[in-house]
Amino acid sequence: MTKRLIALLLALAALTPIPASAQEREVPYWATIKAPELYMRKGPSHDFKIDWVYKRPGLPLKVLRVAQGWRLVIDPDGTKGWVSASLLSPDRGVIVIGEGLAALRAGPDDSAKLRWNAQTGVIGKLRECDLGWCKIDVGGRVGWVRAERLWGAGEP
Repeated sequence: MTKRLIALLLALAALTPIPASAQEREVPYWATIKAPELYMRKGPSHDFKIDWVYKRPGLPLKVLRVAQGWRLVIDPDGTKGWVSASLLSPDRGVIVIGEGLAALRAGPDDSAKLRWNAQTGVIGKLRECDLGWCKIDVGGRVGWVRAERLWGAGEP
């Protein structure tokens, strides 16, 4: 009887959600890839099959779930999978999305001086956002871009 009770209590404990205060961060949240190579797996362990290999440090990912050193993430294309938490950075990053070039301007306004243009798929560091515009840094080239052209800039 005691073994059954212990097994039941352990099973219930495993099903009880971990409070947000016990987690590193409250989900969902943004993170970026910090490793030169990151494997996305089908489950939260090295025992699970690799679904995808990322070779883009700085790529933003949305963290959906936390599980003992692993994070369930979604990428800009909508692909979901598990990655090792040690290969993620809390730094905010963005990727340019949408059609055509995205203008990087001197200020958060369409009439501000054009500094550079960024192609779809360009990754940058997110500095700040204000009134539908975000200031980003792409390899030292800093400018303001409309927020709707950036994945990783909004609330997760």
